[in-house]
Amino acid sequence: MNTEYLSKVVDLTEPHKNIIYNMSVEEARKIVSTGDPEKVRTIDGQFALVATRGKVVRIARSIGRPIRYFIAKLIDGPCLILAERIDTIHHYLVQEGLDDQFHPSYTRMAPAHYVTKIELLGCPDPNPTYTRFFTPQRNQLEGQSKEQIGALYMGRLYHEIKKWVQHQATEGPIGVSFSGGIDSGSVFLLIYQALLDLGESPSRLKAFTLSVDQQGSDLNQAREFLDSLGLGHFLEPLHISTVELDWKQTLKVVEDYKPLDIQSATMNYALLTAIRAKYPHWKFMIDGDGGDENLKDYPIEENPELTIKSVLNNPLLYQEGWGIDSMKHSITYSGGLSRGYMRSYAPADTLGFQGFSPYTLPNVIEIAEGIPFIKMTNWDHEALYQLKGEIVSQGVKVITGLDMPVYSKRRFQHGVASHKTFQKLFPGKDLTYRKEFQALYEQAG
Repeated sequence: MNTEYLSKVVDLTEPHKNIIYNMSVEEARKIVSTGDPEKVRTIDGQFALVATRGKVVRIARSIGRPIRYFIAKLIDGPCLILAERIDTIHHYLVQEGLDDQFHPSYTRMAPAHYVTKIELLGCPDPNPTYTRFFTPQRNQLEGQSKEQIGALYMGRLYHEIKKWVQHQATEGPIGVSFSGGIDSGSVFLLIYQALLDLGESPSRLKAFTLSVDQQGSDLNQAREFLDSLGLGHFLEPLHISTVELDWKQTLKVVEDYKPLDIQSATMNYALLTAIRAKYPHWKFMIDGDGGDENLKDYPIEENPELTIKSVLNNPLLYQEGWGIDSMKHSITYSGGLSRGYMRSYAPADTLGFQGFSPYTLPNVIEIAEGIPFIKMTNWDHEALYQLKGEIVSQGVKVITGLDMPVYSKRRFQHGVASHKTFQKLFPGKDLTYRKEFQALYEQAG
């Protein structure tokens, strides 16, 4: 654990996990210390950065790098502790004999796309303030065709994937969490193309697909997807049994209680555990998390809080939730995928993988937010759901020349097991997850 003491700040984050392409981590940290949002936006990559100037601490993060903080009270003043995880903060407080001050609800998650400013002035400390550094322009692609939009969107995704291969995944095998859906399918085909264009062998790739008790629809879909393109030899099914799935254990890993995220994370954790057991030294994994959020492809009918108008009128709704100024904004967590990305990040990190979700990068989200959704769908749910497949497949065709198959949307957790198995595995009530989370620290506070 990397522990750095700066005044009354304890930084337990791990800077080496930042992926920044255009400057050093120290240079990026200096930019964050200025609080200038335009300068922070120039940091290219995925990052969680902490900068301290006297009693002022600033935090900036992208979706792909979580960060939490907690203020403890010492005799000589406040002490700010920062870490990726709640349990890391708790462990530090236990070591220092300060755990009587702790409760998980007293921790906070810095929201993605903002500079969070904290002033350590005494007791009580003021609330943090937030300055947005990522403000994508909406509807900037108005007047362009679906093919043109797809070429721009997939072109940006391809560029980010290629950068990652050139600067991060420079050697060794690369695994794709693969269902054959639009997001994982596009990521697989674009990294396949990137390896070809870089003069490297695509044999570095494997498309890993999970199947629970020899059931679930994803495996057949994944096989059909790849076979249709003559790429079936990249598929590697991973078969597990129901007894290997434990949502309570996953909840500890993810440190959250949102049912859909815990369900998805449970399957993701099982997939990665199976890969780790078979390939002890595997390092790089890439996935399509964030693709649904970018193209607003969630069934609105399943959420009573949403309407087509709220989805299309609120920028970055799925990435950030209702926003930091909303009454619905959690004090303990940020919103949307800024919060939910722990479903991907935590299982991979816990098991020693370096995961990458290119759809979560600001440079990619920026293109997606420029799509004129209202004009292209005329407020029609079905048109919105179809739009993603049309844009992505046409864009992939422009970049790779391949006709990417497009299947109906299905959540990851629903595709790897039968409906009966899923119902048996996961509680039906949201409160069950929340109670299990609260029980993790029932002696704290």
